[in-house]
Amino acid sequence: MKIYNLAELYESLPENERLIVDVLRHFIKDHLPHYCKEKISYNVPFFYGNKSICLIWPSAIPRGGIKSGVLLGFWYGNRLPDAGGFLTHGTNKQIFYKIYQTVEELEEEPLLAILQEAIALDESFGKKRKAKGST
Repeated sequence: MKIYNLAELYESLPENERLIVDVLRHFIKDHLPHYCKEKISYNVPFFYGNKSICLIWPSAIPRGGIKSGVLLGFWYGNRLPDAGGFLTHGTNKQIFYKIYQTVEELEEEPLLAILQEAIALDESFGKKRKAKGST
């Protein structure tokens, strides 16, 4: 099944996962810079700016590699300082993640800290492009 928009995504999720996805999406969108966008890719929400920043993968969507909960993955997690040890380093060498089983597990401070690290990294990717067009 191909998911084309958020309404279709939400319809396909159990209530617990739908709530977690919704809270994460709004939190991320509220804190991303204006140049960043969201798109549905591989049937899940992806957030990108100069490059991919993060993705939200509910376990109800096939091929996410998790059995339960909702995965919040950072595309360049391997490059983030993550001093607080917030992210799990799984078998993927690049994407590091956090899996949420309930909405109550979402903690604003560590989530904001890691998101800000990912945004700073994404902004560093854009400097090369911006420098080309500047005079």
